[in-house]
Amino acid sequence: MKSGLVFDMRRYSVHDGPGIRTSVFLKGCPLRCNWCHNPEGILPEPRKIRKERSVDGRKNMVEETVGKWMSSQEVLDFLLKDLVFYEESGGGVTFTGGEPLFQPDFLLDMLLECKNLNLHTAVDTSGYAPSEVFQAISGKADLLLFDLKTVNQEKHLAYTGKGTHQILRNLFSLKKNRPELIIRIPVIPGFNDQLSEMEALCETLSRVDVPVKRVDFLPCHNWGRHKYEALGIELPEGVPGKLPEEILYKFMEVFSDAGYRVKKGG
Repeated sequence: MKSGLVFDMRRYSVHDGPGIRTSVFLKGCPLRCNWCHNPEGILPEPRKIRKERSVDGRKNMVEETVGKWMSSQEVLDFLLKDLVFYEESGGGVTFTGGEPLFQPDFLLDMLLECKNLNLHTAVDTSGYAPSEVFQAISGKADLLLFDLKTVNQEKHLAYTGKGTHQILRNLFSLKKNRPELIIRIPVIPGFNDQLSEMEALCETLSRVDVPVKRVDFLPCHNWGRHKYEALGIELPEGVPGKLPEEILYKFMEVFSDAGYRVKKGG
């Protein structure tokens, strides 16, 4: 069995795939999105973080390590605690991050182990990975939650540190019925909150071979701001604010009018 660097595992998740799920957060990400709400998952190494903890009614700041090396068996032992919930709800496990494809050997090992146990698997990915890695992982996952932010190469490069070419190459490489595909669009004020952006994304999806099960719209939030201070790193410039809900629904109409099932949130 392989080992991987995990920075969180959350039980009873209902927003990262069908049914009741456990989300496994793998550390390391090649992107540097300035709206990232999991900055503790970016670097592929354990990091110290300061957190407020209450002990006997008193609040204290403590230092903890984010990121732990775990074997596939250790992760499986954790997942199997909730096997009955997966079976009753049609749930399973979702691998997220960070960017889970950043640890391809560990992720592939976990997908194969879960398949042997008939556990439904989902992979939440930015799509930025070498083609051979993406093809290997997408061939074993039951569901891909594929983040699609913009098809504008220059804008994506400026705001995330990487361009769109490899992401779109991977998206277009998907073949019918393997795996199921849900597109997730994080809607970020000042970045892609224009009707022209949504129309370009919708046109791009029309050229994808694999059927799109649903398009999820994820309004940007600022829940991760406190983590930057806790990690001792500077908050990125231009962190976006809140998107008016009526604008979000207009964007959703672009896709529903094109025949896609749409949903707000995860």
